[in-house]
Amino acid sequence: MNPARIGQQSPPLAVSEWVQGNGGNFADFLGQVILVEVFQVNCPGCFLYALPQAVEFYQRYTERGLIILGIATAFEDFELNTLENLRLLSTQGRVAGQTLRTLTEQGLLSNNCLPFTIPFPLGMDKLQPSELPISDVAVTDYIKERIPQFSDYSIEHQHHLQEQVRSYLEGVKYHAETFNRFNLKGTPSHILVDKQGILRWCSFGHDPQLETVIQQLLAN
Repeated sequence: MNPARIGQQSPPLAVSEWVQGNGGNFADFLGQVILVEVFQVNCPGCFLYALPQAVEFYQRYTERGLIILGIATAFEDFELNTLENLRLLSTQGRVAGQTLRTLTEQGLLSNNCLPFTIPFPLGMDKLQPSELPISDVAVTDYIKERIPQFSDYSIEHQHHLQEQVRSYLEGVKYHAETFNRFNLKGTPSHILVDKQGILRWCSFGHDPQLETVIQQLLAN
């Protein structure tokens, strides 16, 4: 499967199971704008900012043709970012791990559950066991994607980073297909696909331009 590229036909999402709603893929929603909210169950920022914002977008723009899909992924904390915990989120509004601790500390839960309902489909990213041992090519590719100034570092610093990356990759038990396919940097991430199925936007974290881009795509 070729990686996603802005301005090109979007590759499909890789979903192991839809636990809520009538999920689908980009080809199922041609003629509509699709926002994919990629989050982790163990991600406080996803529940403090990104998912409440996505609920607002759902309420504001679905009648104008916006489809929102929530994809729970896992690139760390694999014991918490699970299909089982996604089901508990969907059926009971329950959260886990650091999300539970943070929202509890801020008084944002009601009977240990979210005070809001997620109204759009929720699916689990498809996880595949990581291959060991980690190859030199995998280490190099990881560094190229994330540290463009790597070649400017001293040889000693380069070797140190390579060993750090190798150690990190060896600790990653699974790789998430959608997360990797769209070259995401973390969670929350936002993927926008236009009415023709073309990938138009892919961003990480708080994105003040997201709503403007949604409005522009809906108007075209």
